[in-house]
Amino acid sequence: MEQQPQTFIAPQPVQPLQPQATDQPSPTPGAQKPVRIAAVGDIHVRETDKGKWVDFFKAASEQAEILLLCGDLTDHGYAKEAEVLAEEMRACTIPVVCVLGNHDHDKDEHDAIRNCLVRDNVHFLDGDAVVVKNVGFAGVKGFGGGFDKYMLSMFGELSNKAFVQEAVDEALKLEAGLSRLDTEYPGVKKIAVLHYAPIKATVEGEPEAIHPFLGCSRLAEPLDRQNVLACFHGHAHVGTLEGETPKGVKVYNVAKPILQKAGFAMPFFLFDV
Repeated sequence: MEQQPQTFIAPQPVQPLQPQATDQPSPTPGAQKPVRIAAVGDIHVRETDKGKWVDFFKAASEQAEILLLCGDLTDHGYAKEAEVLAEEMRACTIPVVCVLGNHDHDKDEHDAIRNCLVRDNVHFLDGDAVVVKNVGFAGVKGFGGGFDKYMLSMFGELSNKAFVQEAVDEALKLEAGLSRLDTEYPGVKKIAVLHYAPIKATVEGEPEAIHPFLGCSRLAEPLDRQNVLACFHGHAHVGTLEGETPKGVKVYNVAKPILQKAGFAMPFFLFDV
């Protein structure tokens, strides 16, 4: 269940979850308690950000058990920015699951960015999957292409076909990661991590002319086919916080500017699995 925005000055301890209805059965001694996820995208770390993110990572570690970073970890795609982020992330004491964003690819240093950040508790996803605390995560960067009946088709010039093919490839990678979870961990609850949006609803608020560059409906198809519990993405800074796929999978745009606008004192969204 998703957590509603709360206004607070300092991070507060997480309170025990209360039952939502009095007629629910009491948990059995071996019942599994929910795992709390914190999610944010588009943190855009710069070389001048030394010391800026320590409190953020400490707060996320206090209030959640897993942190999702949904792309655009760096501002200009430089490995030096990732080095700053890696130092800031030393304050993070919980597992981190990441995907890269378009900014992280801008200077063609995305491999170096990944290498700067990878360590034992940091998991980068690009068509693969990982299980953390009995929750399965599959992720890709994603790509553009538009939504619903306005989605670009594989037609015309080779350059246009290449643009469409990139979105198709990303959707296939996402499907492969989700399928791997089903094969290796049957019954595991599945969360998808993206940078680009899989649905139009969470980019609403952005100029309509740029919607084709903010995401693609092809990314929503694996979510519906694979019975995903929820999907988190970023990229659309002035989009909408929440939407859902045609089959009802919850999708959250957790771009940092969206969360700040929604009133989150610490820019991460909390979700219980």
